[in-house]
Amino acid sequence: MKWTYTTLKTAIQDYLDTSETTFVNNLPIFIQEAEQRILQNVQIPVFRKNVTGQATAPTDDVPVSYLEMPSDFLTPLSLALIDSSSNYNYLLLKDVSFIRDYTPATATSGNPLYYALFDDSTFILAPAPSTNFTFELHYVYNPQSITATSSGESWIGTNAGDTLFYGSLVEAATFLKFEIPEVQAFEARFIGALTSLKNRVEVLGSKDEYRYGDIY
Repeated sequence: MKWTYTTLKTAIQDYLDTSETTFVNNLPIFIQEAEQRILQNVQIPVFRKNVTGQATAPTDDVPVSYLEMPSDFLTPLSLALIDSSSNYNYLLLKDVSFIRDYTPATATSGNPLYYALFDDSTFILAPAPSTNFTFELHYVYNPQSITATSSGESWIGTNAGDTLFYGSLVEAATFLKFEIPEVQAFEARFIGALTSLKNRVEVLGSKDEYRYGDIY
């Protein structure tokens, strides 16, 4: 299956046999929720990015450092401190509670060893960096939804159309209060399509041109 936004909306309405106004107005939300489920469950190589940045300095009142996330951040793959010799020192991803327990009451600096997702836009680091290090974040970004692209097309709509379609049906059928067995049937088809997509992505990722970044 390959979809544009227009053909996908029509297919969902036809499949569920409804064009009720409130339902149609919520179609973009159903589709976006399906896209997010796909992106959170499959690491698709074309949606990976690298960015560099610097952390905030600690103070006695706030003995930790924060690093701003990119605006299109979805999930981290790795975070590395680049030292003065251009060596990459990878930080371990932890929970915020671990960072808080690890961090002393007063400002202590050194080479950061850990990081955590502090909120929707910030990482927290510990210990705080002792100098103005550069950090490189490798992450999965949140691509523009098929509902918002000027062309009405997207990578997911073109390359993972069945996954997007069945994921949208799960959300739409839940909204319409379909019987649980019907929603479960759509969910089973979505999971099957998602598994197939994962397998295809793993095969692509094993090819040298994908592994070394020659194809995006």
